[in-house]
Amino acid sequence: MRNPDATDARPRPYGVYVHVPFCTHRCDYCDFATWTDREHLIDDYVDACVTDLGRRYAGGALPLATTVFFGGGTPSLLDASQLGRILDAIPRGPGAEVTIECNPDAVDAEKLAGYRAAGANRLSFGVQSMAAHVLASLGRTHRPENVERAVRAARDAGFERINLDVIYGADGESVADWELTLRAVLELAPEHVSAYGLTVEPPTPLAARVRAGEVRPPDDDDQAEKYALADAVLEAAGYRWYEISNWAKPGEECRHNQIYWRGGDYLAIGCAAHGHTGGRRWWNVRTPERYLAAIAAGEDPGAGEEILDPGVRAEETFSLELRTGDGTHLPLEGPDPDPELLALVSDLVAAGLLVREGVRVVLTPTGRLMANDLTARLLNAGAARPFIPAGTR
Repeated sequence: MRNPDATDARPRPYGVYVHVPFCTHRCDYCDFATWTDREHLIDDYVDACVTDLGRRYAGGALPLATTVFFGGGTPSLLDASQLGRILDAIPRGPGAEVTIECNPDAVDAEKLAGYRAAGANRLSFGVQSMAAHVLASLGRTHRPENVERAVRAARDAGFERINLDVIYGADGESVADWELTLRAVLELAPEHVSAYGLTVEPPTPLAARVRAGEVRPPDDDDQAEKYALADAVLEAAGYRWYEISNWAKPGEECRHNQIYWRGGDYLAIGCAAHGHTGGRRWWNVRTPERYLAAIAAGEDPGAGEEILDPGVRAEETFSLELRTGDGTHLPLEGPDPDPELLALVSDLVAAGLLVREGVRVVLTPTGRLMANDLTARLLNAGAARPFIPAGTR
């Protein structure tokens, strides 16, 4: 266990999330705060983000960013000069990770070279599938060959850290289709792969198609089989699983997302962005127009906040850490361990759902498929009381 009194020369992780809410096409499964008819606002939106950052960082009020993440939406609709203006307004520490989510159709060699010159050093491409009929089922507009072109252009531009996002469980996707996607992704040799099970969110076109009987909803058994296949294929290729839906080559984990999973602090810039500071969770107004108006009026663009009491924060931290490859601590040792919790952990280990190493527990591959259920059962048995804060490990 880490000595809480030990000094650490590394800066405390601090992230900046910049939400870019513009898209040329909305995917059928997407329920994010994005708009396909607001590209005329991009210049003003960039100005507003720069102004917002200037106010928040005035007088050195915030730590230097160790990570920056441009998410969306489609951040790659911004040209290099626009993205560079926002990035220049974020004071960053040495070696800061700067990630841009990209649509393969929205980048070319010139744009990617401009992003690299502006200071970006990591890209995340929305691939979803390398089978054309599965892309159509998801409402995606790019073709598999566009992914290959975009990755080649990114390498030529000097990007050494690339993530590829894929989705499994779409209607019409066979296990063979999914394996084809995984093998094609590996041929592109990304440093990081994120694989997500398709979910049907109520306000989306996909949900409407499911209700109308036009497509079948995702099947739990099918998704479980595909998750197991992804884990086996990626692990065999040298990718380490480190969070439920994420695998990386050694040392290539997404540092920005790790801030989220460890309950760290991060700043929210842009409409609908969420931030967190010391147990205070807050979020900005949802639409770009309202964000522009708030910044123009010199007002805080925040729309609401939630102050997490220690118990809730401990439970959230436990829930997030249990999803990671490092696992989390449980109060299993000491003068008076909880017999109910000890019995439950023993049962879950015997069932092949958890691995226990002292007070640390980690989900097995089978346990990952039941992560939500296991989290609830452990919390009900007092897993987060008392909880060992991440900074004292």
